[in-house]
Amino acid sequence: MAKTKSTTAATSPTAVDMLNGIPLTGYAARRESVLHALKDSVALVFAGDMDASIHGEFHAHAHFQYLTGVTDEPGAILLFDPLSPVEARRTILFLKPLNPELEKWDGFREEISSKLKAKYGVSTIMRTTAFARFLLEATKRAKKFALLHPLAAHTSPVSPDLDVLRKSAERIPGSSFVDHTQLLAVMRAAKSPHEIALMQRAADITAKGYHAALVGLKPGITEFDVQEMLEHGYRTNGSRKPAYTTIAGGAFNATVLHYHANHAPLAAGDLILLDSGAQYMGYACDVTRTFPVNGKFTKRQREIYEIVLEAQLAAIAATKAGTTFAAIDKAARDVITKAGYGDAFFHGCGHHLGLDVHDITPEGPIPENAVITIEPGIYLPSENFGVRIEDDILVTKKAGGVNMTAAIAKTVAEIEKAMARG
Repeated sequence: MAKTKSTTAATSPTAVDMLNGIPLTGYAARRESVLHALKDSVALVFAGDMDASIHGEFHAHAHFQYLTGVTDEPGAILLFDPLSPVEARRTILFLKPLNPELEKWDGFREEISSKLKAKYGVSTIMRTTAFARFLLEATKRAKKFALLHPLAAHTSPVSPDLDVLRKSAERIPGSSFVDHTQLLAVMRAAKSPHEIALMQRAADITAKGYHAALVGLKPGITEFDVQEMLEHGYRTNGSRKPAYTTIAGGAFNATVLHYHANHAPLAAGDLILLDSGAQYMGYACDVTRTFPVNGKFTKRQREIYEIVLEAQLAAIAATKAGTTFAAIDKAARDVITKAGYGDAFFHGCGHHLGLDVHDITPEGPIPENAVITIEPGIYLPSENFGVRIEDDILVTKKAGGVNMTAAIAKTVAEIEKAMARG
């Protein structure tokens, strides 16, 4: 497997200069790129709010994390004001006011200070109580509002920036909107060296979990037992949690794409389809493997497995910077269709990967340093099994598609050998 080069110790930023695995200078450069692209338009990025009805973990919007690295400030807002006469106020981070009574329950937060500004690498931080005033001044100057959050279908709530800026437009005569929703999609698609290193770490942790599941798999245990082996492997190797809800579908359940019950017993002769990945510093891994419960594929299972593997390898071979998902999908689909199973492959072949599992997808060809999944499959409900094989692929110009999850057993020989040793 090709190894991603890490920043050397001699040039690595110290922990003080990093936030969630990315240098503060990296976040600052991203914000500067957005300011430059906005020119004379005001824009907002929202962290989102925690659901007060549940006691769960807060997840900052991926756009907000990408631009700030801040993941533990519900209600935070990033204001871009390129026309501000004060350079330090062209980007302002707004945080909710301190609430000592609430923080006795949820955890105490820092006061705004030079220490906090240094921690986040942001020169201007204010409380959200000042947000309306500064937004009004910015919009009066610009009268042009750029939309950065993804646009929503008419059946969903409008995006948070459009919701606020539309209200501002009602109060600012002559104002207009500019669609910049592709800006952050394009930026996030091409991963930086630090992002690639974080994603490789997520892939390496995921490999540990899959190995644990592979050697522990046997008839008589349940799908949930296998899920636990996977996820325990993640947690004991540096991941706080899976990147998404693990799919562990045995026999017929493997033919259900988003099967999540994960409670059925596993019998000799079954295949189990595992779709899971570790999260590391906010970045997702997404892998699928299909294993024989008793350690040996039947002749029929092996026949289908080899077709899917051939299709996946063809798709990886077709991957390079500048290509499209349509071309990658065709490479896999041609193999499966030629084998006579075209109707049994009824989903797309892959997607972008990053801060979200199904990461935001820009228009146009796949850029250099994107990380994508490639995941063809064949599903045969009448035969009580399905096969899907998925890897995470770094898209390059020179080397084409570099498999970041190649350490996870994939060929029939590799799988059977690992299970025999287990």
